[in-house]
Amino acid sequence: MKLSARNVLTGTVVDVTKGAVAAKVKIDIGGGHHITSTVTVEAVEELRLEKGKSVSAIIKASDIILGAD
Repeated sequence: MKLSARNVLTGTVVDVTKGAVAAKVKIDIGGGHHITSTVTVEAVEELRLEKGKSVSAIIKASDIILGAD
């Protein structure tokens, strides 16, 4: 996957909390640091995000977009 965004953090999903429409995905980016992204439940299912999955957090402006292989 090629992107124009240069702010990419790789990490591992440590928690996924699903609501009715949105989900919070907590990612361990190393060094004792975590970030949390709010995405749709549909995105969680399409990307098969679950605890232990490796992901990339792409940060553009005030949004964090998740990408997974």
